[in-house]
Amino acid sequence: MCGICGIVDFEGGEIQSREIDQMKDLIKHRGPDDDGTYLHKNLGLGFVRLSILDLSDFGHQPMVSNDGRYVLTFNGEIYNYIELREILKTDGYSFKSNTDSEVLLNAYRKWGKDVLHKLNGMWAFTIYDKKKNVLFGARDRYGIKPFYYTLNGSNFSFSSEIPPLLKFLNGNPTADEQAIFDYLAFNRTDQSERTFFKEVKKLQHGHYFEVDLNAGRSGFDIKKWYDIKDRVKNAKPFETANEYRDLFSTAVGLRLRSDVPVGVCLSGGLDSSSIVSVLLNDYQKDDLNTFSAIYGDGVYGDESKFINLFSNDLSNMHFINPDADTLLNDVHSFVEAHAEPVPSTSPYAQFKVMELAKDHVKVTLDGQGADEKLAGYHYFFGNYFKELLYTARIMKLLNESFHYLKEHKSAFGFKTFLFFLLPEALKTTARLNEKGYIDSEFSNQYSSQNEIAGQLYESNNLQQSLLNHFEYKLEHLLKWEDRNSMWFSLESRVPFLDYRLVEKTLALSSDRLIQKGQTKYILREAMRGTLPEAIRTRQDKMGFTTPQDDWFRTNKFEDFIKDIIYSESFKNRGIFDEVKVQKQYAQHLKKEINISKEIWKWINIELWFRKFID
Repeated sequence: MCGICGIVDFEGGEIQSREIDQMKDLIKHRGPDDDGTYLHKNLGLGFVRLSILDLSDFGHQPMVSNDGRYVLTFNGEIYNYIELREILKTDGYSFKSNTDSEVLLNAYRKWGKDVLHKLNGMWAFTIYDKKKNVLFGARDRYGIKPFYYTLNGSNFSFSSEIPPLLKFLNGNPTADEQAIFDYLAFNRTDQSERTFFKEVKKLQHGHYFEVDLNAGRSGFDIKKWYDIKDRVKNAKPFETANEYRDLFSTAVGLRLRSDVPVGVCLSGGLDSSSIVSVLLNDYQKDDLNTFSAIYGDGVYGDESKFINLFSNDLSNMHFINPDADTLLNDVHSFVEAHAEPVPSTSPYAQFKVMELAKDHVKVTLDGQGADEKLAGYHYFFGNYFKELLYTARIMKLLNESFHYLKEHKSAFGFKTFLFFLLPEALKTTARLNEKGYIDSEFSNQYSSQNEIAGQLYESNNLQQSLLNHFEYKLEHLLKWEDRNSMWFSLESRVPFLDYRLVEKTLALSSDRLIQKGQTKYILREAMRGTLPEAIRTRQDKMGFTTPQDDWFRTNKFEDFIKDIIYSESFKNRGIFDEVKVQKQYAQHLKKEINISKEIWKWINIELWFRKFID
């Protein structure tokens, strides 16, 4: 796990080492153990290393192949590197190290870009072919590892994070207002190649690029190598819950491959608890370190009662207590760490968990991705109800509606059902009416161009919705996970996103995912007898939730927030109706409404502008 960066000068100018050093300095937190630079005429490559596999100097990058032709910079992990290495050895390839990096480099020598389909892991890497004078780069299937780039005049620059790229712009960066609108109206980011900076793009998940250094800017080309819809169409679904259980255990076991300590971020929910339970039952990891955020008994977001169900089995449980004061102290470093706005303080809870973990382990396992493939969010009931209506299964719809009410005693599933039935334009209007504080001119300019109401909300059945979540929604969660972990020099692994597990799960019929008012049905059945029953059968959904409603009513935060929303810079952005913002915050303080997510977005946007744009 590392950070990578590089520059190509299309006009043939030589890249200077100081340029690469500047980029490396800004991502050193991603790899404090080692760093390297490769310069060749109009190409410069940089690397910072977080040593996970083979801690020796043999893991140094940029890594040059034995024949001297290829040069690799690689961020990520290839979990099946041992199996691939054995195949390559039989074909005559030799190895100096026990790293997955050297396996990747030789695998590319053998298979070229087809190697991508053979990899089980997470990655963003580049390989320079000195003979062809071509730079090849690729991202993993679901976007677990980041890759940002700019095409700025005569230069192509790339990095694992955005800040190094801002150093090489022809002027100050500018805000992408469409990205800001989508963030404010829909709580979504990263659904396309856009970032919050107009000049910076991200290589989409499941894509690769090639840069022909002989052809100038016209030699830059991007192509999609992984299509989840095609893969799922041809996948064989799980036949039994036990089959799911076996493959899930295998996925967790693969992600234990490490030469440094491994721990788990334990929220007390179904997903992270399933990982812990499999490690205890299948791998006898009773020395496991777990890391959790808690808030106090009875406080919203606190899941201590579920986390503590593991207290008799684990001796190394660690806890941290984020609160309004810690957030206020950390807010500027949190904004800097992410470099783009996030739509709630939930990622901050994970930020604090990673801060806790850094003193005990170097690798964590996390439950990210389970909700998107197992229909874990409650709005998926709306998609399922829509599917049942559109396929005229009315009795099934009535039966599932009854069980939903019985299990959850909530109208939320029905509200989302009605919302998903609206025409696309009305969906956007409904979201804007909920907010009420977005400047009308700003809204009029960007509301018709959003990529969410159609892509994410127009699904006609549950499977289509899940597939669209993998294409347009999951990646922002993975980005936050990457930023939170790497800011503290940690590698975060996500076993639920083993591609074999994803494809077979998404090929399941809807009633294997939602049944009788229960989400994640096949996982619940698979974990019967492994997971504590109170967790296996729980129906509430929290994750890394924080009691932010109360935080933003404290005296210290009231002063901080008012300084922002009454400031001239906030007023002059042309994004907010500041009078409505001020009125809504006054209502929040009086407990007439709870709008902490919106308040956080006001704070985050303004601090982001001040840090990165102004």
